[in-house]
Amino acid sequence: MAYVAVKGGEAAIEAAHSWAAEQRRGDPALPALMVEQIASQLGRAVDRVMAEGGLYDPVLAALAIKQAQGDLIEAAFLVRAYRATLPRLVDAEPVDTGAMRPIRRISAVFKDLPGGQRLGPTADYTHRLLDFGLDDAPPSAPQAEASGAVMPCVTDFLGAEALLEPDGGEATGGAPTDLTMEPLDFPAPRDVRLQALARGDEGFLLALGYSTQRGYGHNHPFVGELRVGEVAVTLVPPELGFAIEIGDITLTECQMVNQFTGSKAAPPQFTRGYGLCFGHADRKAIAMSLVDRAMRAVELGEEVKAPAQDVEFVLSHCDNIEATGFVEHLKLPHHVDFQSELETIRAMRKEAEDGRL
Repeated sequence: MAYVAVKGGEAAIEAAHSWAAEQRRGDPALPALMVEQIASQLGRAVDRVMAEGGLYDPVLAALAIKQAQGDLIEAAFLVRAYRATLPRLVDAEPVDTGAMRPIRRISAVFKDLPGGQRLGPTADYTHRLLDFGLDDAPPSAPQAEASGAVMPCVTDFLGAEALLEPDGGEATGGAPTDLTMEPLDFPAPRDVRLQALARGDEGFLLALGYSTQRGYGHNHPFVGELRVGEVAVTLVPPELGFAIEIGDITLTECQMVNQFTGSKAAPPQFTRGYGLCFGHADRKAIAMSLVDRAMRAVELGEEVKAPAQDVEFVLSHCDNIEATGFVEHLKLPHHVDFQSELETIRAMRKEAEDGRL
């Protein structure tokens, strides 16, 4: 067993696992927390685990949250490890977010929109005060339903006047790289960057997005549109030769609009930052769109001088699963390495002392 350098290590590990299981169960006098309860009532946590785990399955995400005692990074790790064991049967067609059936659709740049603003289920306009009434287990509130109407994309209005760059930004050509099948490499095209951000740590992206608004990057952003809703997943079975719908998934999409003064190749216009992730995740999608726009600095002829604009820095550190491995391995035994450095320090000190005599 790697890193277990003392006799009896396996017994200690088994005891630690048993103790952790006892803590996870908690007070046996209370009902056990069911996976279905987590999936139904802790939706934002489930959505985050699905996004960072890279697997859309609310029940598996809820199971991982229960197993990890609410540690969402550990839960995402569990989900991603499980995902790696699944066979790749067929690739789905690209989802059409323009055909989304939204439960939430807002814009910070236009007041009146065709289809209207739709707040949906949000705590944006509530006071951040603890609601002690929730401890009384009130009756279930009615669930929000997706609108049946397809609403036009707000950014299309600006695009129609050529005030916003064409959708897509940097053209990559050909099929996009699949980051789950090919290792990250640099320089990374935009499709790879967006994949990495979609699975990236929400807190890390939030901090970088915030930094761009505080002057560490070239961002003066407006939320052109933020929408949350269901989109159909389709695929083309080889035996049929035409697309069929196999289900719906909930996505959050953010189109960020940013100022651009123009260049020799492009007139003054607004540019885009883009965010798309599993579930209802406003904060993640907004942060992702801010960082996406910042990383387009070279493409847009801007000077790279802030961390959020440095593609290699961002993509090398945004994955919390990889970060967890590097950081938490420090807890494991490093006796041999430390003893070697200890002897080196002792030898250096002795040489210094001998030199002073």
